[in-house]
Amino acid sequence: MKSYFKHIGFALLFVVFSCKVTAQKFTSHNVQQGETLEQVAQKYGVTIADILIYNKEIKVGQDLRPNTILVIPAKRQQAGAKLPDATYPRGGEDTKELATLQEAPIGFTSHKVRRKETLYGIAKRYNITEEDIKRYNKELYSSQLKKKMVLRIPKYKRPRPEDMELSMDSLDTYTVAPKETRWSIAHKYGITIDSLLVLNPDLSKTSDYLREGQELKVPRKPGSSIKEQETQLYRSYTVPPKMNFYQLERQFGVKAEEVVRLNPEISERGGLKEGMVIRLPERKLDPGDVNTDNYIFYEVKPKQTEFSLTRKLGIGYRELLELNPALKDGLKAGMVLKLPKTQKGNFEVRNALVLDKIDLMDSINPAVKPKVLFLLPFRLDRLNMGEKESVKEAITKRNDVKLSLGLYSGALIAVDSIAELGISVDVKTLDNELNLNKTKELLSRESLGEYNAIFGPLDALSIKETAVRASGVEVPVVAPIPVQSNISLPNVFFTYTPQHILREQMLTYMDSLVTDQNIIIIADKKNDTVQKMLLQRFPQAKVAELIEEEKNISLDLEKFVELLSPEQENWVFLETDNEKLVPSVSSILNSSNTEEVKVRMFTTNRNRAFDNEAISITHLSNLRFTYPSVSREVANNAFVKRYQERFGDVPDRFAVRGFDVMYDLLLKLAYKNDLFAISKIIGETEYAGNKFSYEKDPASGYFNQSSYIITYEEMRIKELKL
Repeated sequence: MKSYFKHIGFALLFVVFSCKVTAQKFTSHNVQQGETLEQVAQKYGVTIADILIYNKEIKVGQDLRPNTILVIPAKRQQAGAKLPDATYPRGGEDTKELATLQEAPIGFTSHKVRRKETLYGIAKRYNITEEDIKRYNKELYSSQLKKKMVLRIPKYKRPRPEDMELSMDSLDTYTVAPKETRWSIAHKYGITIDSLLVLNPDLSKTSDYLREGQELKVPRKPGSSIKEQETQLYRSYTVPPKMNFYQLERQFGVKAEEVVRLNPEISERGGLKEGMVIRLPERKLDPGDVNTDNYIFYEVKPKQTEFSLTRKLGIGYRELLELNPALKDGLKAGMVLKLPKTQKGNFEVRNALVLDKIDLMDSINPAVKPKVLFLLPFRLDRLNMGEKESVKEAITKRNDVKLSLGLYSGALIAVDSIAELGISVDVKTLDNELNLNKTKELLSRESLGEYNAIFGPLDALSIKETAVRASGVEVPVVAPIPVQSNISLPNVFFTYTPQHILREQMLTYMDSLVTDQNIIIIADKKNDTVQKMLLQRFPQAKVAELIEEEKNISLDLEKFVELLSPEQENWVFLETDNEKLVPSVSSILNSSNTEEVKVRMFTTNRNRAFDNEAISITHLSNLRFTYPSVSREVANNAFVKRYQERFGDVPDRFAVRGFDVMYDLLLKLAYKNDLFAISKIIGETEYAGNKFSYEKDPASGYFNQSSYIITYEEMRIKELKL
């Protein structure tokens, strides 16, 4: 219950803060060269603490970057107001010092206390606070105000009246264009995500989603208050060797005529010459230019240097500077940088945002003690534990019991492994008997707010019930196997990559390989949609005919042979869930694969039909059968050895999945004991046989985006590198 009330308290605090921000008046300030935080605070009659509250990316002692747009509260906060914990860069004495940072007075005046005057009245008269008076008249800390007492009254530089009149309504209203993100808009206006959230308190704190046409409040840029005002900015450019007008246009988006008009010396000297210093207009970007179609975005982290940044991003600093002109004033934490869409480096990209690769093994916090609830159908109600043989038989025959025990045994190895890293895990295990009523009964007895995560259940109805109850106390529910759901489950982590994502990643992989291959599609009526998708992706593809009679389905062999090419490699897509068709087609393809005619077999959905025992592994190997997969083959690694030592057997695929899902969960909780928060900043993780990269759907939960491309080769199953 303590955790529940903590969440309620945070919710109430958030409501109060949101209301305060909505009513608070603001102005914006464009930082000038050499300007300090203290100077800005004095100019607007606020404290440094006030500025830090609304510009969380700024730290005490940090140089301000010129042209940074700061959000300034127009109404001065109570002097000595304490900042939220999140804004403290350090703890201890530094934190205490930051909490009482004040603006420096520009001078003092004297005031002789009259009869019946109060400290409150004097403070109001001089438009300061009582604390301001006490600070420069320290005797007031220990004694009362007395008649004829002479006080030193500090004088502060106040903002101009026209500045004080600015409010949220006076900020610019920005309409979100297609494919724009929070990062692209922040980059465009020279602010950070924190500032954008302060100005728009209605934005979701749990989702990064922006709707096309959505209106946002953004700082009004200096000079933009004059209607229709337009200022052209220019840059100096030294002409390198072999530069021509065509290259200039491609690089800077400026026509030759414009270059000559701005630089008459070009005509006088007979054209562009190496070493010339010319003026070029800064390219103006339309709202749709800086979006996810053209760029990805990176938010600069504290203590990053030019060297570490360029090394991580895989881009030269000069090129980075051309894309982000604000860098000429220095690299600052919180800056939003844009990068080319095709940029590769030591990072991952999710929703156009560059994510740092975090080594969870090196980032765990030993003080964290995760608590996890296992809710699995062990079906103890159907097992007679006094008869070992009947229990063994039930485990062998009942898939639900076999699946639960496999997942659970692998998860226990994960708990043991994380314990060796110094993390103590509190685990509770319940048997929901694959029954919705039993699930409800068990959940009603538990205080779910005490848990950091729930592992399971396995059936859709119980998943829904658990997710609904757990969402009220903000507890994530981890679904270890595929589960279909028709309701929104925002707190569920679907660890099994959806089929449509597997198919798309397979096609993207194929796009990278295709040159002049002869592509043939074999698809039954149930997979007509997939056939159309393939034809759209590969318009040159041919379609093989199937003969479908009652319950039988077969390939029209005569017409199929005519589609094969002896000059090109033949890539054949087989899209079906018919268990009889797969062995037949694979056999035909294998017989067609000769020295003269090369055939290779693919599918975008390796379902149960491909597990038919009638399918020859030799045929699949000869055809280099390739498909997308959620998992890969497990090598004889540390997990396998530990599992054999504990259970005396080789782990099956369920045990491998149980270990990987649980180990990933525990490592993330050990890094930051909040699975929702860590999933926003962590990239792809990989373990014994599975990998995970979660993407948040605004309404339906977190979905794994990771997959493998698997192929049969030389009688072995191999993972292909993407």
